[in-house]
Amino acid sequence: MQKIHRWLVLGLGVAFAVSGGLSSRVRAQELTIGTIGAASDAPFFIADAKGYFAEQGLKVRFVRFDSAAKSIPSLGSGEVDVGSGATSAGLYNAVERGIGIKIVADKARNAPGYGFQAIMVRSDLIDSGKVRSLKDFKGLKVAMSANGNSENALMNYALVKNGLTYNDIDPVFLGFPQHIPAYANKAIDASLTVEPTVTKLLQLGLAKKLVTADQVFPNYQTAVVFYSPKFIHEQPENARKFMVALVKAIRFYDDALKGGHIAGPNADEVIKILVKYSFIKDPAVHRAIVSQAVDPDGDINLPSLEMAWQFFKDTKQIDGSVKVPDVVDLSYVHAAAKALGPYVRKNTP
Repeated sequence: MQKIHRWLVLGLGVAFAVSGGLSSRVRAQELTIGTIGAASDAPFFIADAKGYFAEQGLKVRFVRFDSAAKSIPSLGSGEVDVGSGATSAGLYNAVERGIGIKIVADKARNAPGYGFQAIMVRSDLIDSGKVRSLKDFKGLKVAMSANGNSENALMNYALVKNGLTYNDIDPVFLGFPQHIPAYANKAIDASLTVEPTVTKLLQLGLAKKLVTADQVFPNYQTAVVFYSPKFIHEQPENARKFMVALVKAIRFYDDALKGGHIAGPNADEVIKILVKYSFIKDPAVHRAIVSQAVDPDGDINLPSLEMAWQFFKDTKQIDGSVKVPDVVDLSYVHAAAKALGPYVRKNTP
């Protein structure tokens, strides 16, 4: 009996050791994705809902952040494997400090007809004729979501095209939902605003579209996908698999686009996924807003990143030693697109 007992204890010990090993390996496969829960996170949500991550042997966990900028420290430390958001001066400064975050794929761009960002002006200023174009923006209080990101660069680019510069406006930094009460209280005169806030402002009659981002800079890269340095170096195979699932989801999302909206053949399924995963729970809102576009191969619009980098350098937010190629690694997305083959759109946008 003593021998049996010893063998039983040994056997259980081995079983626990094997179980522990398997458990740690399973945990290693669970990836953490930082998200703000917006409609522009659609490819992440689709890849999970459609089982594309599972096909690659991956399990993901979504972590919600108030803003994309707040996920950067977690990306740098490796607490978050994958994140997304706008490019910023903070990204270049982090890389200069040796934090190897990389831009690896497209997440949201303003393709022609898909200008989901717009420069808005308070309705009374438009109606009175005080503001007719960007040439009239001198001295105006203009709201943007944050300081030091690519939105500021886009606003400057639009102003320069009209004979002004970023220094001619009075910037106000407010989260997009806060643009609504700011307009209502006449605390701001204009803004660079993103959907769904753009559509809500139009519905309320508080502001009008002056120009959309795709008209200012076609295919302007509003948001990108980031990989953390820890994910890149410690899980290179999972980084490769993740991108295959993501590009597959991007293409499914693109199939749902038509005429600037989610109105394609599989729109109902995409909207159902967005209602489940995003903070917008009304299907009608997803149908009404102008949708962001995503390159079907996940490629990046590098000229827009270069333009934003130049703005950060000119305004002395970065010293310029870290350049755009230093923060971009498209090897994962190019390999994924090649593995999946050429994309054939299922509808005419």
